[in-house]
Parts: sequence; structure tokens; C-alpha cells
Amino acid sequence: MALVLTEDQELIAKTARDFVDEESPVSRMRALRDSRDETGFSRPLWKQMAELGWLGIPFPEAVGGAGMGHADLALVLEALGRNLAPEPILSNVLMGGQALLLAGSEGQQEEWLVPLVNGDKLVSLAYAERASRYAPNKIEAKADKSGDGWTLSGEKVHVLDGHVADVFVVSALTPGGVSLFLVPADASGLSRERLVRMDSRGAANLTLDGVAVPADAMLGEEGQGAAVVEQVIDRATVGLCAEMLGGMTRAFELTLDYLKEREQFGVKIGSFQGLQHRAAELFMEIELARSAVMAASRAIDDDDPDLARLVSLTKARCSDAYVLAGNEGVQMFGGVGMTDEYDIGLYLKRARAAELTFGDSGWHRDRWARLSGY
Repeated sequence: MALVLTEDQELIAKTARDFVDEESPVSRMRALRDSRDETGFSRPLWKQMAELGWLGIPFPEAVGGAGMGHADLALVLEALGRNLAPEPILSNVLMGGQALLLAGSEGQQEEWLVPLVNGDKLVSLAYAERASRYAPNKIEAKADKSGDGWTLSGEKVHVLDGHVADVFVVSALTPGGVSLFLVPADASGLSRERLVRMDSRGAANLTLDGVAVPADAMLGEEGQGAAVVEQVIDRATVGLCAEMLGGMTRAFELTLDYLKEREQFGVKIGSFQGLQHRAAELFMEIELARSAVMAASRAIDDDDPDLARLVSLTKARCSDAYVLAGNEGVQMFGGVGMTDEYDIGLYLKRARAAELTFGDSGWHRDRWARLSGY
């Protein structure tokens, strides 16, 4: 597996970074946060991303996609992560969208996946529950047979960007096992409570109180939902890691710039050997994380049988490296690093939130060990 960018991928990376730098500086995220914007992101910018083809990168041309791969999408996510862009690519393209791609019928994909790729509809995956932590298929939500359809009851928590979704892919227990259902956001009996995470990203808790859906709302076969959710979460985890890579890289750059300009005792603090050693260690951790992200994203595209192990290796590495970049940045900035005036603290918050999403480094090390036969 060659861990280098092709000529086309270098162009994608440069185009994405230039666009994000121009249209989505960190100040935009600050403004959305401070104004308590009801969506938490820009719908016009989301539509621009769709027109650039970003939302369709990992989808086939049959649904309006670009027929490209996750290795290409990772470059876009890295650019977005650099500037803490809040647009819901992770929740829509890599969670709701992938569930539709892997298990949806032609009719379901036409109704929801095509408008998702066009930037017109938002699809969120509702799988987590209060007691499930990192075991998304240990659930209590139920779907009971009701005439020609199903009736869903239960709760889902921390549904990423669930406060703005037009439809949810909901996991629930049926007689045949865990199954997935498409539930419109305006369905009778469905209520949602908006959440704002520590990094200012949006989410929602859902309550399903006797939500009736027709038989054709089931996504895929009855009892096959657990396997689909596992595949989706692995793909989303790699995408999150690409975003984390962008964030840790930018946090490191901000720290280096500060080391070169801040003076103590009449000299730049970047001349202190102790800080140089810490910066060098951080650089090595980021480069190791970069290699892991490249390997895992290519493994998805290659249907690599070792994908699950690579996903856990990548998430463990990226979680540790991003938190280290945030911690070291705040410490090297000194007292001002703790203030909201400087961006470095925003990266630390994003690092902490991302670390706990889809399993922290300890959980993924344990998973890697189990998958490796230890």
C-alpha cells in the first residue's frame, strides 16, 4: 500500500484547503457559536460543498456521486478539520449516507441519498443509547410489528447533527435481531432535544414514543442492522480521524508560530531546547497519525479484510496525537492559551470531543488487541 498522494489527490487537497481557508476561517465557527445559531453551520456553504462534488465523493454515479473513494474524501475532511468547520459531512456522508449506501433499496436511495448528495436533505444515524457507550448494537429501542408496518419505541442519544436532520436511520430490536428503519424527522411520536457539545458541534437526543412507520421503511433485511452499523461506524471513524489530522496539524502550526514570536529573557522561546524537544515529539506523533489515516482510508476502498484492526489503530493514534497537540499547544502558549481570545483552546476542545467519539484510545487499543488474537 503506497502511502503517498497521487497527482489528482494533491489537487483535491490543495483545492479543498484553499476553499476552506477562504470560506471557512475559524472566526466563522466562533461567530456561529457566539450567536447560538439554530443550525450551527451554514446551509449556503453546505450547498456550495455539494456543488463542488464533496458530498458525493464516496458514492457511485448512479446516485449522483463522483464514484471516488474514502482516501479522496479524507483529504477534504482534513482541510475542514484544520479550520474546525462545523458542516455535517461526518454525520451525513459517512453515517446516514453510508447506511443508505450499504443497506438501502433503490427506492430508498433515490428518495434520500440523491438529495443528500445534492445538499438538499440531511440524514443522521441514530444508533447510540445511554447504556451502550461504545457498543452500538447493545440497544433497548424496540420495533414491534403493527399491521403492515412497525411501531418504534425507545431513546437514542448524541445523534450527531440530529437537530437538523430531515430523516433518521434508527436502529431497533425486532424479532429477527437489530434492524434499521428510516424515520422522518416530522414523524408523529418522534421528539428531539438539541444538544451542543463541548466543541460547539450540534447533536440531539431522540425519543420515539410509538412512532409508526410502513413496512418499506426498513433499511435492508430484518436482523441485519448490527453488521451494517458496525461497517458504518468504522467508515465514519476513519473520516473523523482525517478531520482530527487536520486539526492537530493546524494546532501544531499555531504553536510553532507562537514559539517563534514570543520572547522571554530577551530571546524567542522557540530557542529553548526543552520546548524544541517537545515540538519534535509532537511532529513525529502527527506524522505517524497521518500514515495511519492514509492506510485506513485506502483499506476501505480496497475492501481490506484487515480494515477493523486498521480503524482501531488509527483512532487510538489520532486520539492520543490530537489531545497531545492541544495540551502542548495550550501549555506552550502559557496563560493566554487558556483564554478564548486565542484559537489554540478551540482545538483542544475539539480534540477532547473527537477523542470520545466512536471510542476513545483505550477502547480501540483493546479492540485492536482482541482482533489481533491477544
